[in-house]
Amino acid sequence: MSSICLYFQAHQPIRIKKYRVFDVGQDHKYFNDSSDTNLNNKKIIQKVAAKSYLPANELLLRLLGKYKEFKVSYSFSGVFLEQLEEYLPELLVSFQKLVKTKRVEILSETYYHSLAFFYSRSEFESQVDLHKKKIKEVFGITPQVFRNTELAYTNELAQWADKKGYKAILAEGWDPILGWRSPNYVYKPTGTKKIKLLLKNYKLSDDVAFRFSEKSWSQWPLTADKFAQWVNAINGNGQVVNLFMDYETFGEHQWAENGIFNFLESLPGELLKHPDNDFITPREAAERYPAMDEIDVPYIVTWADTERDLSAWMGNAIQSSAIKFIYDLEGEVLKTEDKDLISDWRKLQISDHFYYMCTKWFADGDVHKYFNPYESPYDAFISFMNAANDLKLRVNQISIDKSKAN
Repeated sequence: MSSICLYFQAHQPIRIKKYRVFDVGQDHKYFNDSSDTNLNNKKIIQKVAAKSYLPANELLLRLLGKYKEFKVSYSFSGVFLEQLEEYLPELLVSFQKLVKTKRVEILSETYYHSLAFFYSRSEFESQVDLHKKKIKEVFGITPQVFRNTELAYTNELAQWADKKGYKAILAEGWDPILGWRSPNYVYKPTGTKKIKLLLKNYKLSDDVAFRFSEKSWSQWPLTADKFAQWVNAINGNGQVVNLFMDYETFGEHQWAENGIFNFLESLPGELLKHPDNDFITPREAAERYPAMDEIDVPYIVTWADTERDLSAWMGNAIQSSAIKFIYDLEGEVLKTEDKDLISDWRKLQISDHFYYMCTKWFADGDVHKYFNPYESPYDAFISFMNAANDLKLRVNQISIDKSKAN
């Protein structure tokens, strides 16, 4: 039997506007670009919603109505949900309709789509708690499965999630950590007691997320029946096929005119033609299947780039200095107890800011360029550091004001 676990990540960063050195000390709003560029957060999320989120939600709601066995799972960053509340309440309602079917699971993550786990454990836990509260407030549920930003995973993270009572955690099914083993089984993370590890089948996932419209690919065009045959071939050689990808795959990364929505619409029916197939959520996979083996991941593995590490976010000197600068402010920022300032500091932790500073132009260069709203990685760094320095000035001013008051 093969259970299919469909998981979609929905996230849009809050991008920093072109923030000049002359703005430091004068302008304390870093994210309010109103131009016609890709730094305009409202414009971008409305565009992606029209192309991707809204038609995908409408389609999945129909599929959930048509196939009672069909199930999907999502994770939403807190900043994504914030932007829906501000700019697209109708999209938030459509996600709520999906959750109300009782066949959609929502996962836990950091509110700010940050890499805080690797820099500040206390800040990481604060963001996870904020995210839990947001999911409870918006959807009325408490997540039981954890995924970290960009599927960044180590043994240590799994051990943390195990102690927190999560039933499962997600990671990339990367060959070096699997060795001879298959990603199509449930595993036990090293050093844990109860939690299960679900690994992305990156080959099948990326066939959809990255190769779907690539005409030079030997398997193009990819049809739902062809893809279902590949999944069916796993029967008897696996428990669960984890298809993990960005939700923007549908309509934004892979365009409607290339047939991605037709593919998605046909996929459940084609997969359910095989009597041994069913759909499952991550929590159900953890509850249904025993761990087949233990997986040891002593170093960080992500789902990004050919290296599957954090080099896309911290692989060069400007990225490292920017991340260090912002996390070094933690104690001073929290001491201010200023909600707006703390919120801005946390928005500056959004991992996308550091991704935009990536200077890798090898196999993954086109991908980085596609996602970058700035003219260059150095422009991203300059705007970020100017904003971060202004934030530091605000922190210092509050400290001075408090000293005077005392």
